[in-house]
Amino acid sequence: MSDDKTKTGGQDRELISLSEDYEARDWAEKFGVSEKALRDAVARVGNRAEDVQRELGGR
Repeated sequence: MSDDKTKTGGQDRELISLSEDYEARDWAEKFGVSEKALRDAVARVGNRAEDVQRELGGR
């Protein structure tokens, strides 16, 4: 199923999806880290944005 880009909010703000390049790029930019650092953090703590932000030092 394709990602419906007209529906935003809710889970889109809580969970980090690395399946789409633009999402990984946008989350990395939001946290001020490289995509590799983002992917490494997600691998360590899961895809909840709050947990990843905490793992990356609260940036």
